Amino acid sequence: MKLQVEANQIFEPLWKTKKRYILLMGGRSGGRSYEASQKIVSLCYQNARYFRGAIMRAIHADIRSSVWQEITDRVNGWDLSGAFDVKESTMELTRGRNSVKAHGFRKSSSERTAKLKSLANYTDAFIEEAEEIGEEEFTQLDDSLRAEGSQIHLLFNTPSKAHWIIKRWFDLIPSYEAKGFYEMKLKPEYEKDVEVLFSTHLDNIYIPQEVHDRYEAYKLSKPDYYWQMIRGLCPETLMGRIYSGWKAIGEIPHEARLLGYGLDFGYDPDPAALVAVYYHNGGYILDEKLYERNLINEQLSINIKLYPQALVVADSAEPKSIEELKRYGINVVPCEKGADSVLYGIKHVQGLKISYTSNSHNLKAEYENYAFKVDKDGTNLGIEDPKSENHLMSATRYFLSTMIKANADPEAQERERELARAKARQTANKLTQTTR
Repeated sequence: MKLQVEANQIFEPLWKTKKRYILLMGGRSGGRSYEASQKIVSLCYQNARYFRGAIMRAIHADIRSSVWQEITDRVNGWDLSGAFDVKESTMELTRGRNSVKAHGFRKSSSERTAKLKSLANYTDAFIEEAEEIGEEEFTQLDDSLRAEGSQIHLLFNTPSKAHWIIKRWFDLIPSYEAKGFYEMKLKPEYEKDVEVLFSTHLDNIYIPQEVHDRYEAYKLSKPDYYWQMIRGLCPETLMGRIYSGWKAIGEIPHEARLLGYGLDFGYDPDPAALVAVYYHNGGYILDEKLYERNLINEQLSINIKLYPQALVVADSAEPKSIEELKRYGINVVPCEKGADSVLYGIKHVQGLKISYTSNSHNLKAEYENYAFKVDKDGTNLGIEDPKSENHLMSATRYFLSTMIKANADPEAQERERELARAKARQTANKLTQTTR
């Protein structure tokens, strides 16, 4: 039996290109998943070449209701259920020597980084919602997919300017229609290896007119959502972004005063994150000190002792780790937590003047991509987006929400801290004299 595939003309290169990377991107309802599922089933059905494909998303369980559902819809719609061996439990489709199987970068949403098994024997990978995975995860996949002529397909809605996909592959051109948004042009050095297929709902011939009309109505009611999620332009800032207005500085000014450190515990896959907080000229300076995985508490204490001694404010959810650090000689206290403490802390930090050192690379990446979760219609849900890395952001919030009083004069707070330090020095001197 010969398959008769009805492909949208705009996706013709998807079937013909030999390039390593195929980026299917743009706005909502651009038809990317439909076209990709047609290619997957076709490659699995044909005998012209060996095909072993991986269908992928950031979270393994999410594959079932998305790309796997698209594949089974194509199989049933083309009346091919008898031609394949279908294993629902593992989301695997097989015909002869050809097959496609589900692989998640992470097992659950509680994990932030992957331990992806090697895909060295696979010929192709199809990553849905590719904007949800990190560059490190993508590199791990890219390095493991080593079959001759193998291809990696990335399907995604256009992310913000700070996203690694944009930084890696695109030059940005300011949009003449929408201020604060960019059109994307593939960097010349990648033209040999990268195929870009851009689509929006306007290119989708299968959706009814009322859907087109509803999407276009967002141009007036939700313009930021419209230009990014509907028309697929690249925004200057992330939708739902939590912090803005922070300034990068070259180094810590000589007259800046170290207040202490914020610490977010981690082991694997999350890193332990330590940030130093300085006071200077009415504001606060952040300096990334540690961002490392697989550190036990003894090793963590050794790392902390590399820096000038000061109070450490740590995540109160780990009292055992706090007690261990104290035994290793670290002056550490739990952060203040209570009802809605995350939102309270975020609002508190939003009201402060913040700078960060330019060598704080992980902190900068988290700051630019730290966002509230936004639903499919662009509504801010007021909770941290679980896809956002937040280790240094949390460490910053722990310290500033615990040690810096809200709505208080920073200069007055600094005077109070200096008085406390002076009293502590006087007490120490008296104890020394008494001992003598």
